[in-house]
Amino acid sequence: MNTQPYTQYAGQTTIVGAPKDHQGNALGTNYDLANDGAFNGESILVLHLYTGEGFDFKEPQLALESKGFTVIRHTSVPPLETFIAELATSSQLWIISNSTQLLNGEYLMEIDEFFNSGKGIFLWGDNDPYHADANAISRRLFSAPMSGYFYGDQVVTERTGKAKSGFVQHLITTGLEHLYEGITVSNIQDSRDCLQPIMTGSDSDVITAVYDQDGKRAIIDGGFTRLYNKWDEAGTARFVKNAASWLVNWERFKTQSLRSQGRNIATNVPQQPKSGMPNNRQSKPDNKASKPGSLASQRRYF
Repeated sequence: MNTQPYTQYAGQTTIVGAPKDHQGNALGTNYDLANDGAFNGESILVLHLYTGEGFDFKEPQLALESKGFTVIRHTSVPPLETFIAELATSSQLWIISNSTQLLNGEYLMEIDEFFNSGKGIFLWGDNDPYHADANAISRRLFSAPMSGYFYGDQVVTERTGKAKSGFVQHLITTGLEHLYEGITVSNIQDSRDCLQPIMTGSDSDVITAVYDQDGKRAIIDGGFTRLYNKWDEAGTARFVKNAASWLVNWERFKTQSLRSQGRNIATNVPQQPKSGMPNNRQSKPDNKASKPGSLASQRRYF
């Protein structure tokens, strides 16, 4: 990947002069973080471990394919040999968690190695207890699990001034002025203070955060319901496309490619660039699990 994949609007949330969609976001894929087809040849490995309530990943897959990604999706944990082989050809790994942990032992070690090589990880969870595998990985890598059970179902905007909810300006929020938070969500507890909050929900707790240090990138998100529920509500498709584009870690691998080319032709090597989350949510009041975004959860936990 030797050409700039990003659009001229990369990092801009409000794009002056752009037409708007029904929710007030810039209308048109040219206002996404990356150009359409920019990542042809790049693969995303998805472990889609929660498939209840008609969650088929159809809309996210179409969105990702528009940027050129090939999506390799499993709805159960594949054999270890298959997992290792598919990781080797993928730019990033997405895990959509269920209520019980399905990944352990050698799988977790392979994920550690994948992440430490600079490849991206997206950990998706939702309301308690639908974050088991995301938490198993997030605890290992960042000491930052998610928990909680909050009924959100709101559209948030860019945070300004002393606002306690909303999202921040980041490459992932390119072209977004309004973003749907999800129905029932959990919050992220960053005990090591190593994550950057991206979206704070309507209850003032962090739903989405990123890790971006030492050439490694990850996203943690506590609201996977928006991947299949109210997909068109506000900004979800753009958020998904931007997130995948950012997780490619193009800046790191572009630099490595240029340095390698420089060595090969015995010329100058381009220099490599220098490299309090609130917790107001209450836990679910009993141990009976309701499905993410289910009618039961909507009735019981406003």
